[in-house]
Amino acid sequence: MFVSVFDMFKPGVGPSSSHTMGPMVAAARFLDALRASPFTVHGVKATLYGSLAFTGVGHATDRATILGLAGFRPDSYDHIAAGTVLADIAATQTVRPDGLPALHFDPQTDLEFNYDGPLPGHANGMILAATDAQGDIILQETYYSIGGGFVLTEAELAAGKDADDGPPVPYPFKSAAEMLEMCAASGQSVAGLKRANELSRIGPAKLDSRLERIWQVMRDCMDRGLGTGGILPGGLKVKRRAKPIHDALLAERGMNLTAPHTINDWMSAYAMAVNEENAAGGQVVTAPTNGAAGVVPAVIRYWLDHVPGAVPSRVGEFLLTAAAIGGLVKHNASISGAECGCQAEVGSAAAMAAAGLCAVLGGTPEQVENAAEIALEHHLGMTCDPVRGLVQVPCIERNGLGAIKAVSAASLALRGDGTHLVPLDSCIETMRQTGADMSEKYKETSLGGLAVNVPNC
Repeated sequence: MFVSVFDMFKPGVGPSSSHTMGPMVAAARFLDALRASPFTVHGVKATLYGSLAFTGVGHATDRATILGLAGFRPDSYDHIAAGTVLADIAATQTVRPDGLPALHFDPQTDLEFNYDGPLPGHANGMILAATDAQGDIILQETYYSIGGGFVLTEAELAAGKDADDGPPVPYPFKSAAEMLEMCAASGQSVAGLKRANELSRIGPAKLDSRLERIWQVMRDCMDRGLGTGGILPGGLKVKRRAKPIHDALLAERGMNLTAPHTINDWMSAYAMAVNEENAAGGQVVTAPTNGAAGVVPAVIRYWLDHVPGAVPSRVGEFLLTAAAIGGLVKHNASISGAECGCQAEVGSAAAMAAAGLCAVLGGTPEQVENAAEIALEHHLGMTCDPVRGLVQVPCIERNGLGAIKAVSAASLALRGDGTHLVPLDSCIETMRQTGADMSEKYKETSLGGLAVNVPNC
């Protein structure tokens, strides 16, 4: 089993990896299928199901699907160009993807929200279809956005396809227990195993440069959030809070007026800055999802800016360790809020961040596994109930608290010797079972929880 660090950490567009990035990726894949098809295509249609339908407008799923059918991709998304293209599509009922003729697409009639229930494979399902000159369907595909920007066709999901189908890697651990056994047998750290696996696919210079770019995009996103005020879009009139909190913290520095727990405010500001950018539709990095994108970079920033001895050259080690944990969660449970609630998003992110921090602070593989388990265990049962379907309330603050929990979990693990009662594998399986038992109204449908108990208009 191999999930690349660059699958877990992908630059993309907000507000949601599963509801924005995923549908855009699915549309891009469908266009590739049309380019390879012998049929003469005249138009395209899209139908959204399950969580993609219930919270689609709040998560910009409609916008992402339309832009995807027009040829946009998350990793090269141009916000200004997108606005121009959307206006043209609305005026002409036509999309113009490269390598294909102009295709009829009326956003008012050719994009359908189906609220009857999810498709059988996953809560985030969509069907894309191509039509001939008479409007008859000549090609159709079902896609599932399974979290973190990962997309599978119906056939791929049924076949149990994972994120990677390439050649074998040197350390193919499928569980935390296997990971620890391989660390012990090889003398490698968790990051060492992960690095060896990555190097079986790309060279060391490319690996390091791509890791540096991931951190650069994370840091740039955070800096934009820390420097931007105002009101977030969507109608809830949520104020951006990261900038004023950060400004106040900077002003208080050196005044000997702050309590030790103020460090929590720094971490919250860092995390909230990222998720405010995400809520505004800016560029973020899935970590492992957009909705949880603030936790890992906030903990890295905390380590670099506030912990003596931290050096930027070890950020790659942090990311590799975090990705190893995220891959285990994805493979054995889920990183999708629509499948398992927010325990799968912020909970997974906190486990990843705790593991990464523990590693760069000198933790053993056993302590790293313990840190991840502590962080995930104390997110078990967390619901995904965004108000008005927007990735704002409670999502933005939740990332701040996830970062704080991650740091606490790493610290607790480092105080022990790595032995503990609940294995990470058991915690991940518990999360999977809890998600399966959780009512659909608490899994990113905005049909329960805060979404129905907080006035949102």
